[in-house]
Amino acid sequence: MTQEPTSVSGLAGRYATALFELARETDTIEAVAADLASVRAMLRESADLRRAARSPLIARAEKSAAMAALAQRARLGKPVAGFLGVAARNGRLFALEAAIRAFDALLARHRGEIDAEVVTARPLDAKRTAAIAGALARASGRHVRIEARVDETLLGGLTVRLGSRMIDASVRARLRALEAAMKGTA
Repeated sequence: MTQEPTSVSGLAGRYATALFELARETDTIEAVAADLASVRAMLRESADLRRAARSPLIARAEKSAAMAALAQRARLGKPVAGFLGVAARNGRLFALEAAIRAFDALLARHRGEIDAEVVTARPLDAKRTAAIAGALARASGRHVRIEARVDETLLGGLTVRLGSRMIDASVRARLRALEAAMKGTA
């Protein structure tokens, strides 16, 4: 089987690609993905951690020490601990969240998955989420991972972004189309 290219662009993409390739070579892809999910959660939960990662006022040596302590406290594996250390030493922690997203994209491609962002006016229950994922999987021919978001301005219906495709089946879009049609006939 031919390997498809697993590169993503930009600084974050280069870091993510390097980590992904290391994980693939050492057969630790799932462990690295779990560790990165932990790091993502820590970044979401701690405004101080986000500020420290992004701040140019904190010396690289301090960031390196902080990342080493974080990796040890969180019991992160060697690949992710090393990744954090390299990013800190090179002054690239500002790109950490983007690198994690890029790694997730590489992981999804490796698994044969595609991400879909589904935005609804009200939260989806598990049954509706599964139904949408099933319909999108049939349409795309791939396993679909749903990231659900709520935007009350849609009024009803939903919007779906699947790869580069956008489907807008919201009440807001229908009202805009109706308004445009009415303006055209007046």
